[in-house]
Formats: sequence, structure tokens, C-alpha cells
Amino acid sequence: MRVNTLKRAVVAFALALPGAAIATLVAAPAAHADGCYTWQRTLSQGRSGADVRQLQIRVAGWAAYRDIVAVDGSYGPETAAAVRRFQSAYGLRADGIAGPQTFAKIYELQDSDCTPKHFSYSELDNGCGKGGWSGGPLSPSATRETAVRTMWKLEALRRSLGDKPLYVNSGFRSIACNNQVGGASDSQHLYGNAADLTSRSSSLCQLARTARSRGFSGIYGPGYPGHGNHVHVDSRRENNSDRSRSTTSWSASNCGI
Repeated sequence: MRVNTLKRAVVAFALALPGAAIATLVAAPAAHADGCYTWQRTLSQGRSGADVRQLQIRVAGWAAYRDIVAVDGSYGPETAAAVRRFQSAYGLRADGIAGPQTFAKIYELQDSDCTPKHFSYSELDNGCGKGGWSGGPLSPSATRETAVRTMWKLEALRRSLGDKPLYVNSGFRSIACNNQVGGASDSQHLYGNAADLTSRSSSLCQLARTARSRGFSGIYGPGYPGHGNHVHVDSRRENNSDRSRSTTSWSASNCGI
């Protein structure tokens, strides 16, 4: 925890002062993100580890056009480029190095349950009106983790569209729910990998076009059958349960996609 680190630093400084006496130390307030994850070091190209993976989850929505950021714990060029885009989008120095300012912005965007502040588990877990993350091909915990990754991409999409609300009409679906609504047997909704979106401030075509540079490898919108009133986005290239589906699939012919 950053608070403990700061407390130790204050104690060490106080002890170093000649004749200093320590009375009562008042710890700094807990950081906004301490309930979720706290980075302990600056990250840059060549670094690897769980902390890099946690960073990748949060910047995956800033991938290049038609590309994705692999959440593999290795800080390579694609991660550095995504960090630069994240930094630029929030008015930070865009150097591709994740340090205190970058982490501070992530903490500001992040709730204590690891979801971004504009999206929640309840929005992504709305299959047929029943709560819970069970009933899909993955374990409930794996599905929930995938949904978090989806939400961080949605946060990036929201920022790119002027920070105006996006509305999730459908997120995770159990197999039973997917059958009930007539979803495809291999739907990405089954994995927590997908969201059906609408907006009151951006057109559906704006949604679909912008999503192409926000790490989504599946996009379906106006012009694709059954998608005239929403835009479907998913991360099928990252679906580890089916590595054969490695291609990008976009279709919104009314939007020129």
C-alpha cells in the first residue's frame, strides 16, 4: 500500500533530523485505487510482470487502428504506444512511460472494484435480467475478469467520443440466456467479451467507426442484420478459449465499415 510506504518515508526523515522527536504521525489518505491495485514502480519498455499486465488491461482500449494490446505482462512497443495514446487523451506528457502521473490518472478513473468509473459489473452482467456470472463456457471468475477488460475498452471509447455516456444494452449472457434471445452459438457475449451499445450524443456510425481504434476486433453496426439500433463490440482476438478465431470481423456497411 502506498500509505505504508509514505509512513516509512516520513519516519525515516524524522529520525534523520538532529534532536527530532516523533509524536503522532498522521498517515496520508488512502489512494483511490488501493482497494484494487497499486503500482510500486515506473514501467517502460523491457519491463515484465503482473504490474505490466494490470497496466495493459487499463490501456488496451488505446490500441492502434485495427490492432489490440496483448495482455501478456510484457511491456513491448504496442504497450508503449497505447500508453502514449492514453497519456495524450488525458493531457499528460506522452512519453510511453507509465510513472506517477499516468498511474494517478488511472487511479482517478478506477473504482475500488477495479472497474472504470463510468461502467460497472451490473451493466455488463445483464443477461436476460438475471445476475451472476455463471452459466457460460468460462468459470464465473474468468468471465468476470474478461468483463473488466471489456469495460476498460469501453472507458477509452467513451473518452474518444467526448466523455459522453454510453449505454450497454447487453453484456454477458449465460448459454441459456443467449439461446433465449437468439444469439449466435459462438457469441462473444458468452465470455463477457462483448457489449451492445447505444449513445444519445453520438450516432451509431460514430460509435462503430471510433471503436476501430479502441482495441475491438469485433464490430457490428448499422447495415449488418439485426444491428440497426445498436453497435456490437467485442474482443474476439483475445478470447483464449478459441484461439482459432484470430481474425478481425467488422461489419457496418451503412457506416462504410
